[in-house]
Amino acid sequence: MDRSPVLVITALGDITADLVVGELHERGVPVVRLDPATDFPEPARLTVRFGAGGFAGELTTATRGLDLVKVRSVYWRRPAPYGDPRQAESPERRFGIEEARAGYTGVLTALPGVLHLNHPLRNRAAGSKPVQLATAGRLGFLVAPTLITNRVEDARAFARGHGRVVYKPLHGVHLPGADGRNRTVWVSPVHADELDDSVALCPHLFQVRVPKVADIRLAAVADDLFATRIDTDGDHVDWRQDQRLVRCSPISVPDVVVDAVRTYLRTFGLVFGAFDFALDSEGRWWFLECNPNGQWAFVGEETNRAIAGALADVLQKGASE
Repeated sequence: MDRSPVLVITALGDITADLVVGELHERGVPVVRLDPATDFPEPARLTVRFGAGGFAGELTTATRGLDLVKVRSVYWRRPAPYGDPRQAESPERRFGIEEARAGYTGVLTALPGVLHLNHPLRNRAAGSKPVQLATAGRLGFLVAPTLITNRVEDARAFARGHGRVVYKPLHGVHLPGADGRNRTVWVSPVHADELDDSVALCPHLFQVRVPKVADIRLAAVADDLFATRIDTDGDHVDWRQDQRLVRCSPISVPDVVVDAVRTYLRTFGLVFGAFDFALDSEGRWWFLECNPNGQWAFVGEETNRAIAGALADVLQKGASE
């Protein structure tokens, strides 16, 4: 039996990763779990050598030792972020944080001959919403009219011309509230008379609101697709705001969407992607976005097991076979 381990890089409390790790354990596949932002500099230690002899490296944690050459695959989930260098106490501390990010993450992304699900550089490239929208339109997805601008007059004209328009952040950010808890900027409806000169501060994304009857979250693992219809009690623009109000059920994927999703993954060099669609009354799937590292553990037990199994299949196989 192949005892080379799968390296899982994520934060503690990641329920999505837990499902995949559990599946790998049931198969007897060794797993080493690591969160570089919290395991380094204590208690983990890292030594890597480059040169004419190739790559060699060792990683030790409080409980395990890992020969980095023997890693079969890496499951990149959601490690905790390194400290914000702008809030560091000293220039030395800022330097250490930046070097930690470049060193630890750099080494773990450079493992030779290893399957990454997904490679962080691929995730970063595929995470750009303008790039997503341009690619989706080129590949044949239905994309609602969209405007990115910091000209208030253009934003107002777009809102007046289309009537039902929503604002979406270009990048998923969490803003600290007065109580210290993070706040998410949700998708929200906008009207022309609400838009003012603050639009000029940065580019904003405005999109025609699709007259949807439901949302769809599609988890794609290589060629395997798992789609879930999400119905919401009431008229909610962004179902993620209160998941207690949603009902999830499996839904079949139209052939045209199957082909486009698989081509989309290949275009970005992704193994996994979490796609969001709006379903209209005519059964059409409107592309909203693809999170290359999105969540799926909420969609229902049966589908969760199927997605975890597909991810475990890929990680277990690795890149050598």
